[in-house]
Amino acid sequence: MAKLMDVDELARYLKLQRQTIYNWLHDKKISGIKVGGVWRFDRREVDNWLKSKQQKSLS
Repeated sequence: MAKLMDVDELARYLKLQRQTIYNWLHDKKISGIKVGGVWRFDRREVDNWLKSKQQKSLS
């Protein structure tokens, strides 16, 4: 089962401010799903997104 994180958990995981997460959502830099009015993020998808960003920066 996928580990879903809310905005607060994701912000702590990435060591960012909550507003940065909301900005990224607005700018479509990161994707999530809204469940009951709360944004949720799949940790595996976030990890894959981070890896893809890291690989691009190394190129």
